[in-house]
Amino acid sequence: MGEAQQAVIDVRNLKVEFPGRRGTVTALSDVSLSIRPGEILGVVGESGAGKSMTGLAIQGLLERPGRIAAGEIWLGQRRIDALGDREMERIRGREIGAIFQDPLTSLNPLFTVGAQLTETIRQHLSLGRVEARARAVQLLRDVGIPSPEERVNHYPHQFSGGMRQRVVIALALAASPKLIIADEPTTALDVSIQAQIISLLRRLCKEKKTAVMLVTHDMGVIAEAADRVAVMYAGRLIEIGPVEDVLHAPRHPYTQGLMASIPSLGARVEKLNQIDGSMPRLDAIPMGCSFNPRCRSAGPRCMHERPELTAVANGASACWLNAGGTA
Repeated sequence: MGEAQQAVIDVRNLKVEFPGRRGTVTALSDVSLSIRPGEILGVVGESGAGKSMTGLAIQGLLERPGRIAAGEIWLGQRRIDALGDREMERIRGREIGAIFQDPLTSLNPLFTVGAQLTETIRQHLSLGRVEARARAVQLLRDVGIPSPEERVNHYPHQFSGGMRQRVVIALALAASPKLIIADEPTTALDVSIQAQIISLLRRLCKEKKTAVMLVTHDMGVIAEAADRVAVMYAGRLIEIGPVEDVLHAPRHPYTQGLMASIPSLGARVEKLNQIDGSMPRLDAIPMGCSFNPRCRSAGPRCMHERPELTAVANGASACWLNAGGTA
């Protein structure tokens, strides 16, 4: 309970459903995670695993008819999953910042970056125009934009992709939020710029004690940036723990497969390892463990009983082989 009290965000047994004419699809099932001040939690998995959906649920941005069907989301001491749209609008930006994959979707091409930063700052903080402008310049300086006094007057198209993403990070930090949800923040950038952005995000997170939920499919980004990592599969959390443990000694067969599929530097291999098959559709998740059709270690129990997330060493894993029993 101590960790839950000091956590910036605490997600408890979250379930998200999408009702439809052919029945209800469960997009997230029993997802629990928390992030402390100054901590980066990497959330990783294949497309459709539920990573981005978890971030959207936290921000109150689920597209209707999607809904939170069960569970709780706590931002500090305040429960936010049942708040109305207007209350969530006040929280977004002020207490929860967001960084998205494509900076062009986050920036308005018709306004200078200074105008956009100033508007965001004044919307959430009680500052006058001059003070807000000064804060905008300082934010650009913080995120490594050269000559910020001059660049504050430039439009988004006058920045490179990496610099635009720095502006988006400045926007996310504008009101000093407690939590930042970064959804694939480096995917659209080349590798050298990716490393700069990750380093920047990590530095700002530690300096400002901001909690970060870093959503990505890239294990390299997780290894560079995250303190802990949560692995998702078919709408469920299947492994969570310190990044060193999960990357170097993964417990769940799916995580083991993910790590085995990453080629080693300097090692010559004729064929890369891969996980056979593909993740099931959310309306066709098998009985038992959802990974069982692709798992080489699956036994009879895996076909009928769904394993719960069980504490293992410093983390937790949802696998019968780790639960002290047999598969």
